[in-house]
Amino acid sequence: MSIRHVVWDWNGTLLDDVWLCVDVLNAMLAQRGLPGVNSEHYRRNFRFPVVEVYRNFGFDVSNGAFERMSVEYIDAYQARRHLCGLHPDAHEVLGALKKAGLGQSILSAYRQDMLDSMIKGMNLDQYFDNIAGNSDIYAASKVDYGRRLLAKIGAAKDEVVMIGDTEHDHEVAKELGIPCILLEHGHNERPRLEKTGAKVLPDLKAVARELGVG
Repeated sequence: MSIRHVVWDWNGTLLDDVWLCVDVLNAMLAQRGLPGVNSEHYRRNFRFPVVEVYRNFGFDVSNGAFERMSVEYIDAYQARRHLCGLHPDAHEVLGALKKAGLGQSILSAYRQDMLDSMIKGMNLDQYFDNIAGNSDIYAASKVDYGRRLLAKIGAAKDEVVMIGDTEHDHEVAKELGIPCILLEHGHNERPRLEKTGAKVLPDLKAVARELGVG
């Protein structure tokens, strides 16, 4: 691939946080007398917009309930986010891509201020030219601010690749007109990812090899 710039998703792609998301959801389900979910069920059903996940798991999302639950979820996630680590080899791969002269950016549904804080706290800001997060906590689509990010990057579309871990990352890449690589270690299971037609890889080291680095 003749790639000059890599656009990374954050949650699930670089950050290993599926376990925390499942824990937080299960606590919220239990409080409402609803059955819990395991990671396999979660990864089979997680999608954007996230309101559909809440609805599918049995939450009442009407009359402002989704907005209130979003605050509840984020508060619980934020309280424990420091327990999340990166997927194996993240620093090594990000460093290798930077050394090879590739530009790198983040495009995430995570709220901008929270995203900035977490990336800086994990000493990752050294790798990224741009960090593009959401303006709120409701995790809708990344397409609109993805367009703004592409304009800022300024490279030809076939020189930019999106790397994510969900069907939505593929949808975003398709809307933006750029190629996409999906990782199987995140928020969607491999069979769902394979149905998109995108290349699906097992881990970050495989991404580096795919890009001709390492």
